[in-house]
Amino acid sequence: MEMPETYAEMEAEAASKVTSILSVYPKAERMYDLLVTDDEVRAYWRMTNYFTVRQLGMNDHGETHAKIATASALTILDLLQKAGILPDIVEAGAGSEDDAALVVLSAMLCHDFGNAIHREAHQEISIPLAHAVLSRLLPSIYPNIGERTEILSFILSAIYTHHAEPLPLTKEAAMVCIGDSSDMTKGRGRMAFDAGSITIHTVSALSIERVDIVSGRERPVEIQIMMSNSAGIYQVQEILGRKVAVGPLKDYVDVIALVEPGEGEERILEGITIRSGKCLPFRREDHRRG
Repeated sequence: MEMPETYAEMEAEAASKVTSILSVYPKAERMYDLLVTDDEVRAYWRMTNYFTVRQLGMNDHGETHAKIATASALTILDLLQKAGILPDIVEAGAGSEDDAALVVLSAMLCHDFGNAIHREAHQEISIPLAHAVLSRLLPSIYPNIGERTEILSFILSAIYTHHAEPLPLTKEAAMVCIGDSSDMTKGRGRMAFDAGSITIHTVSALSIERVDIVSGRERPVEIQIMMSNSAGIYQVQEILGRKVAVGPLKDYVDVIALVEPGEGEERILEGITIRSGKCLPFRREDHRRG
């Protein structure tokens, strides 16, 4: 399936960010190299896009999405750790920060494998597919079967809950859940839209100009979203906001979305903010005063 040029640009930017974050995590860096060069992984990514984009008219769910979502999830992990918020695997004494990064990136890169079979219940289908791949690759990093099994458990839990149904049970799983939905810039919906899928999903995706994940002023993580059209509110509130609100990171992440109208756009509201599960009006003036 031929991908738009913009997808290659987004993928390259995401990959650069991932490698930068992983430069201090040797185990996670090694696992990233193993996954992105693995023929089975790459085949699942291709087939995932075949079914989601070509057969169902949905947004990209393949390699580009996996890498963009991974960059987002690892950025959240990095910001939380800098703020002193430890991953659950570290708090539980089951692993290090390097192990936490490996869990997040592995779950993120493998979370959509199930779409290569069917969209319905794809998170459940992803589990046995990812299990087979990870069981083949993890021994080179974790030769001890007990340690390897614990790491695998954290990864599979995050994959299973990446839609927030059922709810994520660890901070690492919540990073995967949020990272999945932070991939919402307008390029993400371009293939489906150009193929004739005109839905609130594709229109709202094309309204998202930029997503930045930065250190917040009131909370450790702030997800800033710039929209060219207020239709983007759907993506923010119903997809990303829902996942932030129900997970174990809801008190550590703020979401701020602002509308920057183009010609002919009617500004329904200046923006919204989602805090602790509540969607509230947001004004730039208040943000500047803060």
